[in-house]
Amino acid sequence: LWLVLGLVWLIAIEIAKVYFIMPFPGSQQNDTLQLAYFIHRNIWWLRILGLLLIAGPGFHPLSKGKTWQKTLLVITLCLYAFIFYLFNYRFLADKIFKQSQHHFFISAQNDTTDQAKLVIGVVIGNQAKAYPVQWIGYHHQVRDTLNGQPVLVTYCTVCRTGRVYDPTINGKAEQFRLVGMDHFNAMFEDASTKSWWQQATGTSVAGELKGKQLTEIPSVQMRLGEWKNKYPQSLILQPDTVYNRQYAELKNYDDGTVKSKLEKRDSASWAFKSWVIGIRQKDKSRAYDWNQLCTQKLLMDSLNGVPLLLTLSDDGKTFYACNRKIDHQVLQFRMSEEGGMIEDIQTHSKWKRSGYCMEGPLSGKQLASVQAYQEFWHSWKQFHPNTDKY
Repeated sequence: LWLVLGLVWLIAIEIAKVYFIMPFPGSQQNDTLQLAYFIHRNIWWLRILGLLLIAGPGFHPLSKGKTWQKTLLVITLCLYAFIFYLFNYRFLADKIFKQSQHHFFISAQNDTTDQAKLVIGVVIGNQAKAYPVQWIGYHHQVRDTLNGQPVLVTYCTVCRTGRVYDPTINGKAEQFRLVGMDHFNAMFEDASTKSWWQQATGTSVAGELKGKQLTEIPSVQMRLGEWKNKYPQSLILQPDTVYNRQYAELKNYDDGTVKSKLEKRDSASWAFKSWVIGIRQKDKSRAYDWNQLCTQKLLMDSLNGVPLLLTLSDDGKTFYACNRKIDHQVLQFRMSEEGGMIEDIQTHSKWKRSGYCMEGPLSGKQLASVQAYQEFWHSWKQFHPNTDKY
């Protein structure tokens, strides 16, 4: 009995160590994160306990047992060895999604990447860089530096969440590894304290630093061609050719037609994997239906006292979120008869959909950007439980 219990225990803890933090059937619906962290941090003690359970009882069948007993014990031990290998060297997140060792950038003028590709764009000071989603979606993270500032550019394809953080913790630029996921969102482990961090919020959810928050750095998601027009001096991240096969699996990710059931878009509104635009202003959050934005091209709203303008470019991929207040005046907008432009009702000035005024009394003015994200509806409502819908 003790032999059987010990073998079952050893097999169970190896599976549980990975099951709770990877997208296995049923593993991402429950709040099992703290249990997963306990197993992860104490795995060797749990293994020793299992080995102690089988040490004494296992000696008898090996030395004096019948042939079938010896055979069964050897087969079971081989099964454990096989499971140990799978769940420690094949199924772990950082074994599946490996990190690029060489980050190569090229100027916008010399870049040959498909202009329709989605990128996460970051500007710090006088330096701008773009990170194509297809590349960083596989790696889940890129550590980089902009204008002397360390940045952690992250992307979770199962949530469709792009976030950029300052990786500095307690005065040190920290290193992170992909450890798994929680409620389908990527989770990272810092190298110093082994705490776990949620990608969608930048919050430490387990470990010594639980409750700590990474500082988010403003970023945008848009079509590469649009980014180049806006920042012609930008640098563009290039693919690491070592991972061309993995990148190819995300070829159709941008438009939501990728084969993976976890990453493929629900085309209906407000379904589990429908696209939304999420905006948070202090303690209030709101989701905007992507289908509605595609139809109307322009949405106006007010969230927690901030007057908002959401627009979609004619490319159907690039969206902008801006504050409609300028010079102490809250503007009302409508689509302009001129293609690709919008018009404010108060002064009849003509604006780009990016919020830059091209002509009229407000010519040269720029609406302030508001941080906004395109992601799956299930992700936004999970990590913003008090959100409402536009």
